[in-house]
Amino acid sequence: MKRLLGIAAALLIVLFLFVQAVLAADPMAHTGRVLLSTGGDVTLSAGEHADVVIVVNGTATIQGEVNTIVVVDGAANLVGARAETVFAVRSPIEVGPGTVVLGDVMRFDSPVHQTGDARIDGQVTDMAASAVQIGAVLAPALFLLWIGFGLATIVSGLLLAGIASRQVREAEQRISHDPVLTLATGIVGVIAIPIVAILLMATIIGAPLGLGILLGLLPLVAFIGYLVAAIWIGEWVLRRTGPERVRERPSLAAVIGVLILEVVTFIPVLTLLVALAGVFGFGAVLLQVFRAIRTPSMPRSTLVGQMPAPQAG
Repeated sequence: MKRLLGIAAALLIVLFLFVQAVLAADPMAHTGRVLLSTGGDVTLSAGEHADVVIVVNGTATIQGEVNTIVVVDGAANLVGARAETVFAVRSPIEVGPGTVVLGDVMRFDSPVHQTGDARIDGQVTDMAASAVQIGAVLAPALFLLWIGFGLATIVSGLLLAGIASRQVREAEQRISHDPVLTLATGIVGVIAIPIVAILLMATIIGAPLGLGILLGLLPLVAFIGYLVAAIWIGEWVLRRTGPERVRERPSLAAVIGVLILEVVTFIPVLTLLVALAGVFGFGAVLLQVFRAIRTPSMPRSTLVGQMPAPQAG
């Protein structure tokens, strides 16, 4: 598991920061050669070239030319080497004599030791400090974005409570009185509907329908299920915090329930409960749909009573 995490981290570093290597001063040519080692050492001899060298849990000994060097939980020894950019995560970096790094050395919990006539034309940047700075900038924006999504969800809950209050209460009754069936239906729906949509997408005729189900219908029903679960939670709270009264529309319950789920989302330990509530709501909505399909509609009577014959005056 640790090795897989190290590989994922190395690949993310390459994908996310490779632009800096390309834009480095006096960039070297690219040949397409990539060296990857997990749990072992890599040696690039003098006169050899590689675009990328990635080493996880090992030592990278570089004597030739490398565009990008990535080392995770290992070590990097550069002797007479020429590189554009070096990334190191929990890995000491030895920049030995005759080595030239044209770009930056990006490090995370990694000491950098420069000896002899070794030269680093760019900067030695601590990625931890950069991450803190980026977080300080993004945190307020993400918080405001979370508030915006929360307000949009509350408005959606109020619209659902106002437009389809009867259907919402029927779905709530299913959660309260038949929780096992509701949960089972939600789990089966979460698994089966995407599979059916993907199978439809495998055919030319069914591709538009499958794509519509996967990207349109399924997210919409899941969101409605989330709102139904939120309203159910809100009414459960109202019944236990005040005198029980029947409200024509569960608008207050929608606001309370959505707020509770939005706040709980911030607690990692309780995030699973939010997902579970969504599955319950999803199952309740599916059961409502099945019931509407099975129940035949009552045709309106077209019989009109005969009007009495006019009486002679």
